[in-house]
Amino acid sequence: MTSARSFCIKILLTLLAAFGGFPAMAQSQNDVVEQHDAGDYSAVLEGWKKFAEQGNPAAQFRLGEMYRWGVDAPQDYEEAARWFRLAAEQGDSTAQYNLGLLYRDGQGVPQDYAEAKRLLRLAAEQGNSFAQTELGEMYSQGRGAPQDYAEAARWYQLAADQGNSVAQNNLGYMYDKGQGVPQDYAEAIKWYRLSAEQGSSVAQHNLGYMYSRGQGVPQDYAEAIKWYRLS
Repeated sequence: MTSARSFCIKILLTLLAAFGGFPAMAQSQNDVVEQHDAGDYSAVLEGWKKFAEQGNPAAQFRLGEMYRWGVDAPQDYEEAARWFRLAAEQGDSTAQYNLGLLYRDGQGVPQDYAEAKRLLRLAAEQGNSFAQTELGEMYSQGRGAPQDYAEAARWYQLAADQGNSVAQNNLGYMYDKGQGVPQDYAEAIKWYRLSAEQGSSVAQHNLGYMYSRGQGVPQDYAEAIKWYRLS
């Protein structure tokens, strides 16, 4: 039975074949899948490197992920940063986001909030909802950027509109507290609920609290307990 990891690799290989511009390597790509299924992870690593060294950004990103998490490769943040950078320089928004996180946390690169913000903005401006959410958090917390609740709310809104559950909860909190937006309990409830229904335990707790206080909704202890229990 195909594992979830193997399935993801097969999907990525399909994308590489479709968009990577390396039709002559199709058989080699199939070999990478077979090597992964057989547990020959060193061969898998070399297989991805071959595509990445040809300049394929999807393969470069994949290598970055492998080194970052230590999946099918030794965990090595410096190598992760190197491959993410190559893909990011080609405009890959997911690589830009991940490299930004490495700079934020000082993993494989010196901690540099300004560089983290630059990379996250590049990804966010391409519509990457995770980067938009992270930018919102930087502005909300004043980390790597001046504290600016209005700017935080703007980025949260963009990500929340795409269904990002973290951004939805955070935007709900902004409306709950009146930070960067007018205080509006009904709007807070709306975003808390959208996030809670996706399984966010923080949003479920926040929604339970709103029901217990009767803020934006009629006070309802049974409904509060329901959400607290889910949380």
